[in-house]
Amino acid sequence: MDVNILGIIAGILTSVSMIPQLVKVIREKDVKDISLLMLLVLISGLSLWVWYGLEKDELPIILSNAFAVLVNLSLLTCYMIYHKK
Repeated sequence: MDVNILGIIAGILTSVSMIPQLVKVIREKDVKDISLLMLLVLISGLSLWVWYGLEKDELPIILSNAFAVLVNLSLLTCYMIYHKK
C-alpha cells in the first residue's frame, strides 16, 4: 500500500472521530460531560501537528489535522455557548 494512502486513511479516521460528539452536543445543547482541559490540550496538539506537517510538507498530516482542529474548535465554541456556570 502506498504510504500516502495509508496516511490519508489514518488522517480521515482520526479527523472524523470527534464528529459524533460534536453532533451530540449540538443536538442536546449539553456539554456537562466534555472536559475543557481535554479540548484545549487536543486542539494544541493538533495545531502542532499541522505546523509539523507544514514544516515537513506532508499534505496528509496537514489536511487531516487541520480538519480535526476545525472540528474541535467547533466543539470548543459549543462548550463556551452551552456551558452552565
